[in-house]
Amino acid sequence: MTPADISLANCLADAAGAVIRPLFRADFAHEAKADASPVTEADRGAEAAIRAILDVECPNDSIVGEEFGTKDGTSGRCWVLDPIDGTISFMAGRPIFGTLIALLQDGFPVLGVIDQCISGERWLGVTGRETLLNGKPAKTRKCRELSDVVLASSGPQYFDNHSAEHFMALAAKTNQRTVWGGDCYNYALLASGHVDLVVETGLKLHDFAALAPIVEGAGGIMCDWNGDPLHAASEGHVIALGDPARLDDVLEALACNH
Repeated sequence: MTPADISLANCLADAAGAVIRPLFRADFAHEAKADASPVTEADRGAEAAIRAILDVECPNDSIVGEEFGTKDGTSGRCWVLDPIDGTISFMAGRPIFGTLIALLQDGFPVLGVIDQCISGERWLGVTGRETLLNGKPAKTRKCRELSDVVLASSGPQYFDNHSAEHFMALAAKTNQRTVWGGDCYNYALLASGHVDLVVETGLKLHDFAALAPIVEGAGGIMCDWNGDPLHAASEGHVIALGDPARLDDVLEALACNH
C-alpha cells in the first residue's frame, strides 16, 4: 500500500462528499431499484464522481460499485464503492450514513474509508497500520464479558427467521443492550470505542469491504459467522468485534460453530 493509494482514497471521498452535501436535507430525485431499495441522485452522482477519478488515475484497476456495477481490470486490484451506505438515513435527514471506499488486492481488503461528509468524520484503515479518524488514532475498547457489550445492527428486518434466532440468542447474552440503525456508522463507532459488537447478515461486498481494515487497524476483528476472514466471496454474514478476546464467546452465543 503506497502513500499515493491513501492520498487517492482521500481524494475519492472528497469528491463524493462534494456531491452529497448540497443534497442533504434538500430536494433530490429518487426512485426504487429492482430490489425495491431506494436510490437517489446523490448515490449515483457520488459514485460517478469517484469512477471518473479512478478511470484516469487507475485505468487498469477493477471497480465494483453499488450503483453502476463492475468494470473489469487487469492489475489484481479492485476498488469497491458504496457512495451512500445508509440511503434511507440520508433520505430521512439523519447524518449516520457514510461513503464507503475499499481497495482489494487479490480479493482481500487492504484499505478502507468510511466518510461521513456532514459531520466531517473520516475513518481510514490500511492493512498493517493503525486506523485514523481525521488523522488521529482510533481505538476499540476492551470488554471483559458479553454482558458488558453494546451490540449494534442495522435493523431486525434484515434477518430471516433462522438468522434472527441466532442473533437474538447473542443479544440475550448482552443483557439486551442493542442499538438498531446506523449501517456503516456502527462500524465507525466500534473503531472509536463507542460500540463493542456489530452483527449483520445479507451484506454485499460493497457493504463490508471497506470496514475490515478500519475495524482491524483500530484493534478489533472482522469475520463471518464462522470466524473466517472476510474476502470478495464472503456470503455477507458479518461480525465486527472491538475486543478479539471475546470472539469465541460471540461465536458460541451465535451457535454457528456447532
